[in-house]
Amino acid sequence: MRSGNAHWIAYALPQSNGTAATISKRVTMRDPSRYAQTDRSPAASRQRRTIVLGLAVALVVAPSLASAQVAPPPTTPPPTTPPPTPPLPAAPMPSSTDFNAGQSAGIAIGDLGSQFLRRLGDQASYGFNRASRANPGGGGASETTETPRFRSWAEFYGVGAHTGTIGDFVGDKRRTVGGVAGIGARLMPGVNVGLSVDQSHTTIDVPLALQSATLDLTQIGVNASVDQGAWTWAIALVHGFGDINSRRDTGLGLASAGYNARIDGALTELSYYWSYEQARIVPKAAFEYTRATTGAMQELGGLNPVNASGASAERARILIGAEVGRYWIFDQKILDLSGYAKFVDNVHQRFSNVTVSLGSESITVQGIGESQYGADAGASASLSLSNTARLYLNYDGKFRAYSQSHQGTLGVEFKF
Repeated sequence: MRSGNAHWIAYALPQSNGTAATISKRVTMRDPSRYAQTDRSPAASRQRRTIVLGLAVALVVAPSLASAQVAPPPTTPPPTTPPPTPPLPAAPMPSSTDFNAGQSAGIAIGDLGSQFLRRLGDQASYGFNRASRANPGGGGASETTETPRFRSWAEFYGVGAHTGTIGDFVGDKRRTVGGVAGIGARLMPGVNVGLSVDQSHTTIDVPLALQSATLDLTQIGVNASVDQGAWTWAIALVHGFGDINSRRDTGLGLASAGYNARIDGALTELSYYWSYEQARIVPKAAFEYTRATTGAMQELGGLNPVNASGASAERARILIGAEVGRYWIFDQKILDLSGYAKFVDNVHQRFSNVTVSLGSESITVQGIGESQYGADAGASASLSLSNTARLYLNYDGKFRAYSQSHQGTLGVEFKF
């Protein structure tokens, strides 16, 4: 209730019995201007409460805002690793097959030297020649009736050979054509000597290695024989020299090289001539030695031409076998047919290693040898047109575990 400047304020106080007691109090209102002076007006109170509330809110919110606005501590970046230096390109390496044509040429040189030695030996120990020396007139005539003291011969031959894959050697094919010219003399009854020259050209193909080569070989040989009863001892010596020209397809042109070749060899043979009417059997035992060498080579042209050191190969072998033959006489001519077979034992083989180089890089290549055991076989047909002229045709085969060789020879012989 209000009375003048006084107000009555009623309070309701709760009692223990659940009722409320009302208490009235008179409050005297002062002059509003006094509130303004003493800063106790309701508006001032509300302002203070607002300020206090604002400060309280600020105190509560400020830490969270501060924590939200504070930048995180700087992180240390991981150490930067410089990019690796790209590796230098590897130096090109020579291949183990780069010298396959050279290996094939070495095989060809040894084979040609061996074949020439045996032809020289056959000039002395071939059964028909042996019979002709003992009975030149035929029909049981005495040796003293022999009048020709000299003889000459010429041969044309071809050889086809191949060697299979052996280690890093991928195999080859070889073709040879050649000719032989020789002259011989009878120094005294039962003693004969001869001199012969062999010129050949060989083409070599190593298709799996993209290589080829040619071999031009000249061989000079001498032979001698001594007849003593049914026994004949023969010897032959050979020296040869030649040139090799090889080509290798590198994919960017041909790499070519030229180098020399040498061959030396010796053969000694002992045979026994046994005859029955017009047939014969001639057992033979021989020892043969050959040594072939090739010079160092340096390729030119193509991609990554290589160099190779010189090489050598030597071989010693024993040959044991026999010849079987028979002759027929008709119309004053003599036809002789024969065949032979020999067992071959390579008792010694030694091949030098070859160093193949490309720039500063190099590898070692092993030489190629034959199998220890093998066989030789052949046949011959001879037609004597007179006492002084004869035509003959020969076949000679060589059979080894990894290689074969087949040779055909057409020859003519004159006596004077």
